[in-house]
Amino acid sequence: MLEFEGKKAVVTGATRGIGKAVSEALLAEGATVIGLYGGNRQAAEVFAQEQAQYGQRLRLHQVDVSNYQEVAGFFVRIEQEFDTLDILVNNAGIRRDSVLALMKEDDWRRVVDVNLTGGYITAKLAVPLMMKQKYGRIIFITSPMAHLGFPGQSNYAASKAGQIGLMKSLSKEVAKRKITVNCVSPGFIATDFLDDLPEAQIKEYKKMVPAGRFGTPTEVAEAVLFLVSSRAAYVNGAVLEITGGL
Repeated sequence: MLEFEGKKAVVTGATRGIGKAVSEALLAEGATVIGLYGGNRQAAEVFAQEQAQYGQRLRLHQVDVSNYQEVAGFFVRIEQEFDTLDILVNNAGIRRDSVLALMKEDDWRRVVDVNLTGGYITAKLAVPLMMKQKYGRIIFITSPMAHLGFPGQSNYAASKAGQIGLMKSLSKEVAKRKITVNCVSPGFIATDFLDDLPEAQIKEYKKMVPAGRFGTPTEVAEAVLFLVSSRAAYVNGAVLEITGGL
C-alpha cells in the first residue's frame, strides 16, 4: 500500500517549482492532489499532461489564493466532493523586489497578499474539513529570508516571517484535534523563481551555501512528505530548514 493512498491533499502553487515537486511526490505515493495555480495556465496544462497517468487523482484549479471569495468557493466544492481534507501545502508565493524607499505600494501589498494572506485564507478554510475527522497536516513553505533578510526583499521577508508566526499560533490552536502545522524553509532552490536574477548574483548566492550548490525541488518535497506523514505526528510548530547549511 502506498503511503498516502486515500489521502486528499490541496497544494497551492502546484504546477511549478517546489509545488510541482510536492504534487508529484504525493501523487506517486497514492494521494489525490487538488492543485491550485495562479496565472500560468500553460504551465498547468503541461503539468497535467505530464501527470496524465494519475487520471482523476490530479485535479487542477485556477484560483487567486489572496481572493477570499474565490478560495471559499473552491473549498465549498472540496467539501461537497470529498467531505474532509487530509493535507494542505501552502506553497504559492511571489517576489517583487525593490529597495524599500523605492518600493511601490502595490508591490508591497501584492507580495504580502499572496504569500501571507493567501496562507491565512487557505488554512482557515481547510481547518474545519480536517477537524471533522480529527486529523490533518498543514505545511507553509516559508524562507530563510524570514530571519536573514536581503536588500530589496523587505516585502518578501516580511511575508515569510509572517507565515512562521501564523504557523506557530495555528499549531497551538488545532493540536488537540490531531492536526499538525509546520513550516518548511527552503534556501536557494534551483527553480524558475530565481530565473530573473543576474548570473553574477547567482554565483554570489552559491558561495554563501556551505554545500556549494543550490538545492533541488525534489529535496524539498521529501521534507514535506515526511512532515505530512503519520511518522511526523509529534512534530508540530516546527520550522524545518532545507538550506544546505545557509
